[in-house]
Amino acid sequence: MRQYELVERVRSYDPDADEDLLNRAYVFAMKAHGAQLRASGDPYFHHPVEVAGILTSLRLDSATIATALLHDTVEDTGATLEEIRRLFGATIAKLVDGVTKLNKLEIQSAHTAQAENFRKLLLAMSEDIRVLLVKLADRLHNMRTLHFIKKVEKRRRIAAETMEIYAPLAERIGMDSMKAELEDLAFAELFPDARESIVHRLHQLRRDDTKLIERIVAELHDTLAGAGIEAQISGREKTPISIWRKMERKNISFEQLADIMAFRVEVDSVQNCYAALGVIHGRYQMLPGRFKDFISTPKPNGYRSLHTTIIGPDRRKIEVQIRTAEMHSVAELGVAAHWAYKQNSHVTEGKRYRWIRELLDILEHAAEPEEFLENTKLEMYQDQVFCFSPKGDLIALPRGATPIDFAYAVHSEVGDHCVGAKVDGRMVQLRTQLSNGDQVDIITSKNAAPSAEWERFAVTGKARARIRRHVRTRQRGDFVEQGRDLLQRQARAENVQLSEKQLEKVLEGLHQRSVEDLLAAVGEGTLGPRTVLDTVFPELKRPQPPSDPLRTLPARRGKPEPLIESGETPILGLPAGVAFQYAGCCHPVPGDPIVGVVRTGRAVTIHRAGCANLERLQDEDGRSLDVGWNSRKAAPRAVARLGLMTLNRPGALGNISTLIGKLEGNIVDVRFLRRAHDHLEMLLDVEVADLEQLHRIKAGLRATSVVASVERIAG
Repeated sequence: MRQYELVERVRSYDPDADEDLLNRAYVFAMKAHGAQLRASGDPYFHHPVEVAGILTSLRLDSATIATALLHDTVEDTGATLEEIRRLFGATIAKLVDGVTKLNKLEIQSAHTAQAENFRKLLLAMSEDIRVLLVKLADRLHNMRTLHFIKKVEKRRRIAAETMEIYAPLAERIGMDSMKAELEDLAFAELFPDARESIVHRLHQLRRDDTKLIERIVAELHDTLAGAGIEAQISGREKTPISIWRKMERKNISFEQLADIMAFRVEVDSVQNCYAALGVIHGRYQMLPGRFKDFISTPKPNGYRSLHTTIIGPDRRKIEVQIRTAEMHSVAELGVAAHWAYKQNSHVTEGKRYRWIRELLDILEHAAEPEEFLENTKLEMYQDQVFCFSPKGDLIALPRGATPIDFAYAVHSEVGDHCVGAKVDGRMVQLRTQLSNGDQVDIITSKNAAPSAEWERFAVTGKARARIRRHVRTRQRGDFVEQGRDLLQRQARAENVQLSEKQLEKVLEGLHQRSVEDLLAAVGEGTLGPRTVLDTVFPELKRPQPPSDPLRTLPARRGKPEPLIESGETPILGLPAGVAFQYAGCCHPVPGDPIVGVVRTGRAVTIHRAGCANLERLQDEDGRSLDVGWNSRKAAPRAVARLGLMTLNRPGALGNISTLIGKLEGNIVDVRFLRRAHDHLEMLLDVEVADLEQLHRIKAGLRATSVVASVERIAG
């Protein structure tokens, strides 16, 4: 697209567009990118121009179009943010900075990088949602040219990220057409055979009856016209990925699908939406349970429409969507359809988006980037149920949500102090799943606190993040007390007095920020009490142990030796060649805080710190070793035990095993505990390389539609 063509596009919908700004941004970006080339061999400058072109189709303001032209200059050229600010102003500099920040993290783990980038994206778009609009257009053009990238792994990673993050974000701000194209492009890369098969079936349908859609449109038009309702009607086949998902969800074949065609009816008023619905239901038989009114209860992204499925012309099952032209504009363009920016205004409509505030709340309470990514996927993926407070306020929740999720959706404090719930005036368990139209009354108590058990049935990311935070805080308090007790016992055994002032003096040497952090580390098992005491009282330090420390362990129990820093063994604290095994009672994996236990005639057993059996083993003449993982030498793969609550439906176990296999885990044992009509409880023993891989598997399982809850089991 040439410079004048871009300017004319913007002027076609905004006669007052800042032409000078657009021209300067175009020329600056073209000079900055110079002779750079993309993977396709095209000049790199084609990319920002195409991104700008995508945004003109959304009728966005001049500042956003200029940002699109400049969005890669700071990252990929010699241009600086200060230069952008000086030439184009503070607003555009802030927008460019928001887009640039997403790609500047250098993190070892690719998964963590994705999670951190998503955190950055959320923070940037919470200030100005135009950052998200530019990023979505950037991703859309990258997906359109994805086939030029030679490395299959890189293409699949980009496609998976698009499917998991950017398409749901596009849906969340109501940009249905962009979401559909992003999903279809990612689907083509990730599952080419499945997509090709569905496209082939659709082509066969069109070939068998070339005039089918036109015939149905004509009959619907005549039916409405006969009732005096003027309407614009159009029909289309559903996208390949939506067909594939329905086949997966219902476990049916293509031939068994009922409604692979959707028809849109546009009328001139809300009143005529309901009038048209009445005419269609009067003429054709509707399918029970398939009617949805998103006009009276819009989706969180502002989507409004009436949906119904009928046995229509030619006795075919079809979906009909009834809306006004304004509703259709919002459905296609979402936030961009009604976005109004005022010059020099720092207050954006983005801050009124409740879901952004909820994701920011998850960001505040998540401990790790992976946990944040896992919880936000939960927020974005699931279908909605609409419930009401006693005052009549509407709360939208994911399908499968419970009163706990409702309580946290009302307010974090309400969730933290929840003790019970009434649904439609009747007391229910907190694990009860809510249905559309339920009126939920939360009962609270000032002395109540979240229970770790709640995480098993909470489904919203916000609720899970708050519950985990409270559990971590409570565990930290326990670790602090346990660490204080361990240090005092060690001090009494050495006949010395230990004070907090003495501990404050050694914080830097032990890499701790506060005395409380030090005590928690001792209680958790990541720092040995003997190590602390030796640092406070250097005169107590023992001589370096001989080559075989297992024969000369101290006679007193519970006094660990210093770690042996050897690059030859995967466990620090054990010399090379000493046999060790993972404990079957607590299932440690590389990355867990660990303790070694030595018993006569047996290999050293590696336990998770805090394992309930440690005290008993020490009472049976076992001796503890202060051990850790050697990051320079890979430890053997270990088995972690997971407790799953899954939906009792065909294919559930296959979905779970496939996901674990894709994440390079290995299922070594399965035990079924309880089976109900709709749920199944099981234990999975999964072999993993380290704690990070285990976190990925847990996150993947939690984001799977057939898994209701997943937790790591200690025993």
